[in-house]
Amino acid sequence: MQNAPRSSSSGPAEAALAVGHVSSPPASSIDVPASASSATSAIAAVESTAAPVAVQTGSVRRGLPRVVGGDPWPPAGTVPLVAADGAPAAVADTAAPSPVVANPAVATPAVAEAPAPVADVAASAPSAAAAPASAPLALRDTSIPLSAPRTVWNGSAPRRISAVAPASGRPRPTWTQAIAGLVGAAALGILAAAAVAFVRALLSFPFMQDFLAAFPGEYEPAVAVEPGFAPWTNWAHFFNVFLMVLIIRSGLRIRNEKRPTAFWTPRGDPKGKVSLTIWFHQALDILWLVNGVIFVVLLFVTGHWARIVPTSWEVIPNALSAALQYISFDWPTEHGWVNYNSLQQLAYFVTVFIAAPLAAATGIRMSGMWPKKAERLSKAYPIEWARALHFPVMIYFVVFIIGHVTLVFLTGFLRNLNHMYASSDAVGWTGFWVFVASLVVIAIGWVAARPLVIAPIAKLFGSVSGR
Repeated sequence: MQNAPRSSSSGPAEAALAVGHVSSPPASSIDVPASASSATSAIAAVESTAAPVAVQTGSVRRGLPRVVGGDPWPPAGTVPLVAADGAPAAVADTAAPSPVVANPAVATPAVAEAPAPVADVAASAPSAAAAPASAPLALRDTSIPLSAPRTVWNGSAPRRISAVAPASGRPRPTWTQAIAGLVGAAALGILAAAAVAFVRALLSFPFMQDFLAAFPGEYEPAVAVEPGFAPWTNWAHFFNVFLMVLIIRSGLRIRNEKRPTAFWTPRGDPKGKVSLTIWFHQALDILWLVNGVIFVVLLFVTGHWARIVPTSWEVIPNALSAALQYISFDWPTEHGWVNYNSLQQLAYFVTVFIAAPLAAATGIRMSGMWPKKAERLSKAYPIEWARALHFPVMIYFVVFIIGHVTLVFLTGFLRNLNHMYASSDAVGWTGFWVFVASLVVIAIGWVAARPLVIAPIAKLFGSVSGR
């Protein structure tokens, strides 16, 4: 046996290396037996490694380097290979790879002793399979995902888990937060008891007794007012309570609603599309304003405005006197059928003539009813001001309602309810049952304030659509 010189053409092993682009053992570790069976193996190897004729086209996006400090991979000039029949081929690098070094002592017998048919088959193999040393280095087709061993199998646990309701958006308070809440409530109770004790001790001094005698908590109005309440006052009071409860409910829903389920669009104005909750809130606002305007007009027509409008500066010290008497639980004398005390008068005046107009003005500024082309007016009255005032005004109404209802029940609820719901100064149960019936109506309105009920009404004034 003699050593044969290294041929410039690549053998079958080198063709397989070029197509698969995998690391193979050195040629010195491959023994090719000089027998008839080796010829058959060589022919099979040539046929299995033969690749279709490919054409270079386009370019390949370069990525990160394979070694630290190296050039991006694949090298510059790499282009994809497309098979002659149109099927995509492997990606090739136009740069010539380094030649494969084979051990001449082992490779020579395979070439020298192989029969002639082997040489003929090797000579007739496609040029892509038996490429010269300067042939492109083929890469793996990136469009085909790599195979990975399976690591996860179906088990029995997932089939046994029952359906769990979606978690609420509001997290439950922890036990430390619950204890902190209880401690805070206890602290407020202690402060309230201390305030009552302090005020009762303060009113026991002679100078405070003189103050209470001079300012008992009310003053004689400058304008004579007919005693009693007309039926229109009772109806206006009921509608005001009914609408205020639904307005507060819809307002809080607007603040917490992130993904509305239904929308309302006015006729002829597709750009005026708002959520159904906003439309409902604004519709209630309009009804509330209508009720308020009727109430104020009748208030001045009948002369009952003097009940809630201060007519003397004596209202201030008398209001302070009434507040101290309420805190001490030594209630001031009630003459609501004839005249409100000064604290009540100031509270009603602020509610009717300050808080209500503020709620309307800020609500209109934030609504679609505000003129879009009034640039000067919008600049003079920025929407940020309206947003900053609207919610605190609602908080004021909530505090007023809580304080108002509490005092109604603590200062003779039967007589007070007859004043508000039965137009009577008697102590009876008529006003109470009318009040209970009004609560039932309010509860029905609360439950019915949902898209299923609101949508048919909203369709009368525009179009309703889903998300």
